[in-house]
Amino acid sequence: MSSVKATKKSAFSCEPCRRRKVKCDGERPVCRRCSARNDDCIYKLNPTLSYTQRLEERIKQLEDQLANAAKSPASAPASSHSSPPTANAHDGPLQGRPNADEQGISRSFRGLEVDDKGSITYHGTTSFFNLPSDCLPAGSEYLAPTDTDVQRRERLVINAWQQRALEDMSDIPEPFKYLLNVHWYWIQPIFPFLYRPAFTRDMQSLGSYYSHTLLNAVISHSIRWGQSDPATKRLLDESYDGGAVFAKHARGMLFDELSRGVCTVPTIQTLLLLSAQECSLGNSTQAWTYSGIAFRLIDHLGICVDAQRYPGSVALTDEELEIRHRIFWSCYFWDKLISLYLGRSPSLRQSHISPSHILFDDSAEDDIWVPFGAQQKYPPTTAHSASCFMSMCRLSVIFSEILIHMYDPLARNTDAEVQETVRAQEPVFQAWWEHLPSHLKIDPVALKISPPSHIVTLNCLYHTFKILLYRPMLTGRGKRDDDGMSPFKSHLVECVTSATAIISIFDLFCRTFTMNYCVLSLAYSVYIAASIFLLQVQASPDEQQAMRKLNYCIQSLDQVKNISPGIINSALNLLTKELAAVRNPGQSQPRPAPRADIPMAGPMYHNSAESRQMPLLSEYQLRPALNTNFSPDSMAMHPGVFETMSTLEPLSVRVGAIHGSENQSSFG
Repeated sequence: MSSVKATKKSAFSCEPCRRRKVKCDGERPVCRRCSARNDDCIYKLNPTLSYTQRLEERIKQLEDQLANAAKSPASAPASSHSSPPTANAHDGPLQGRPNADEQGISRSFRGLEVDDKGSITYHGTTSFFNLPSDCLPAGSEYLAPTDTDVQRRERLVINAWQQRALEDMSDIPEPFKYLLNVHWYWIQPIFPFLYRPAFTRDMQSLGSYYSHTLLNAVISHSIRWGQSDPATKRLLDESYDGGAVFAKHARGMLFDELSRGVCTVPTIQTLLLLSAQECSLGNSTQAWTYSGIAFRLIDHLGICVDAQRYPGSVALTDEELEIRHRIFWSCYFWDKLISLYLGRSPSLRQSHISPSHILFDDSAEDDIWVPFGAQQKYPPTTAHSASCFMSMCRLSVIFSEILIHMYDPLARNTDAEVQETVRAQEPVFQAWWEHLPSHLKIDPVALKISPPSHIVTLNCLYHTFKILLYRPMLTGRGKRDDDGMSPFKSHLVECVTSATAIISIFDLFCRTFTMNYCVLSLAYSVYIAASIFLLQVQASPDEQQAMRKLNYCIQSLDQVKNISPGIINSALNLLTKELAAVRNPGQSQPRPAPRADIPMAGPMYHNSAESRQMPLLSEYQLRPALNTNFSPDSMAMHPGVFETMSTLEPLSVRVGAIHGSENQSSFG
């Protein structure tokens, strides 16, 4: 792909932007970039007549909408996919309406600026770059947006549609084209590290939002999914060392960029992709390091600052603002996941100056999602990727409070703090679920095929976070009311309900797509569900329903370990060790093989035992693995189980425990 040429140029760019191969906003008589650089802005190519006519028609439509809105404000048009206009505890102040706290922040916060290397950054009052006596320019305390959110969204959506229409991958050779499509369908909807309109445009023109380093990282991260295609696997094996060459090139070019000290948005995106890939392979040191550098760089480039409200001396385009918002919240979400996997304290916190989690470009919401590469018929399905990601951002903010106040390995959270967190976050969790759009809620009992993978991940993580909210209350950290068992029963029922929902959704996903496409977050959800079933089995070893569910979890994790051997082996060892202790009380047992005590007639979802590569789809894989009842009736428990479980010691299965990790938390 090093031979990619600038095959397309916008007919609406000025000559200086065209020479620099950067995006031109097309403003007349002078574009923003030329205005900022003091260049002579000259346009030599005129837009086509058909394009001009479409713009005129669109302007007329928008003028009519604004006129109607002025007559009837209550009926003003709004996007059905954007975040609700009302503020909540996690949204921060409403945009365009500075309050007293925000005005106080702006007096000590100078906003963004361009440093001597041309990078956008910010510095506080303690830095080498400011003095306490420095005065802000008049009127810079707070810069309210000049355009409405509706106008901004319209411009971004139109630009995204235009870029998708111009997107041409016909000249991209294989296996690059195949692996890029894997990224867009399986990875991008839940981890939108890249902004597709900017990336594909700049890939053709070698613009600022593309780099060869980033492309190598994208391809490398997609290889596990791409191995299912025989032709792609053959190309990778014959010419690219099985795909290992892409990760090697990405790492080499990445550290060359860092050594030169000029870091860009593609640098951060490369780090995030490498971190996610290393984490899925069980390489916790590399994953933690790459993510840490990425989180530092979003601070360095000022991406942690809402540039729409605090632009300082920097004028950013709608696209630049959208990209920065997406990167911040992608980092925020990944920070919570990797902290969860490794049992560590999260690095990123939301503040009053953080970007909002609204995606103004929600054009991908109505895209058609297909399980690219899966060799079975799948009905056309709306992606709903924009609303899914925004919902995931809001859920991450809630879960951040749980991580900090219940599972922080460095803070030694007290029982009182844990109990207060449960009381505070329980209604917030309920409100999040109640306001979740119906198209994002999964009822596995009523479905025959799985929804898109990102919607599955959203639902499984919701149930996982819910278990982690209540699970400490089952192992001695809760406080009894006067009536004795009432709160405990409620927490136990919530945990068992969510654990059963997780394996039900997971089973539906695997029967539809096979285990080939299981991501680490789904495997982690199964592991957390297993911890609840193990508690039930420890309390009542004869509980057959719980034992069947626990066996299902262990079998599933045993197959996922082909994808992530190190991290999943740790989870399997913990579960099987505890299960062996239940079956042989009082005996010292060595760590058994993951499936030593679990007889099976055959694998649930066929996997190749020869390598870590996942096999092709077959009809056998589409059949249910076990005859387990995942309906609500399967959650019934004998009354004696409640009393027995209330006396259990804290469970030794840990949140995010990874074999060989130097920091393994020991919370219930």
